[in-house]
Amino acid sequence: METSFHMSLPCLSVKETKSFYTSIGASLGRMTQSWVDINLFGHQITFIKAGKFNFNNPNYVFEGKILPSFHFGVIVDLETWNGVYSKLKLRELELVDQTTFLKGNTGEHISFFVKDPNDYMLEFKNFKNSSDVFESK
Repeated sequence: METSFHMSLPCLSVKETKSFYTSIGASLGRMTQSWVDINLFGHQITFIKAGKFNFNNPNYVFEGKILPSFHFGVIVDLETWNGVYSKLKLRELELVDQTTFLKGNTGEHISFFVKDPNDYMLEFKNFKNSSDVFESK
């Protein structure tokens, strides 16, 4: 059985959150004026209007690239990855550009990060070999 994840996060604006996520190919689920369920490629993220919030976003370095340690993401097929990346490159958003990680090794994947309207960093990944998602060697 294939399973999906669910995550619930505070948001600043339900309207802006809905607009951002639908613009990258996600769809809307149940919603009220104070929260919305987003179908992010088969995974449920609930954004709840909670006003101003604060968290620390330390970074880390992986293969010479500075990456956000606090982030969430989705692994998608290459066609979806290219489509979302192309859409976001046209917009003026905080985007950590396309990078290939673990090139030539188990787990090779392309990845990019984008900041959503709530200041969350969202990662999109595509693995060269989908069977490598959890492989360590």
